[in-house]
Amino acid sequence: MGIINCSPESFFSGSYVPAGNIYEEACGFMDAGADMIDLGARSTAPNSRVITEAEEIERLNAALNELSGSGIPVSVDTMYPQVLAECIKHDIDCINDIHGLSNTDYAKIAADSGLPAILMATYSIPGDPVGFDSVMGALEIVLERAELFGIDKLILDPAVGKWTPERTVEDDWELCRRFDEFAEFERPLLAAVSRKTFFGRLLDKNPEDRLFGTLAV
Repeated sequence: MGIINCSPESFFSGSYVPAGNIYEEACGFMDAGADMIDLGARSTAPNSRVITEAEEIERLNAALNELSGSGIPVSVDTMYPQVLAECIKHDIDCINDIHGLSNTDYAKIAADSGLPAILMATYSIPGDPVGFDSVMGALEIVLERAELFGIDKLILDPAVGKWTPERTVEDDWELCRRFDEFAEFERPLLAAVSRKTFFGRLLDKNPEDRLFGTLAV
């Protein structure tokens, strides 16, 4: 998955791709071997500026318009029903929901779209399970939500990262060490680890210097 960040508020400023450069960046990822491009327009990093849904829609519309007709597979990372409803008006291929279908309005829109969904381990707020067993429990609940709404084409995301203050770097390393145990769900898995905090703590590196840690994991 090639991640295109349409959010200038990102914790890694070097990842931001402004409108007008989206198609070129996407082609670069595909040439490098990516199977899909993931578009996100809202930073979820702690203390980042909170943008409105209208801003998020504007950014994603601009990016999706650039990729229209390109044939490049695209997933859209958003957790708001109104934003999702706008995005599925475009020719997208997948939905990325860090809320794990905990919002019923969102889940209904996702189900009606018929699109595959990437669903993150979440009880009520993104990344709130702390510890391996809690993540396993959250993924079980996510699968129950998906079954309830008739979503059967999905990828599970165990939510590696500093999502809540209670999360520690040790929690993230445990998720990485035991990642193979998530295979018991018999679903494709997404390891969303790119340049995250637990690399920085181990390597004493800023986000721009965490690529090798990402690749190693």
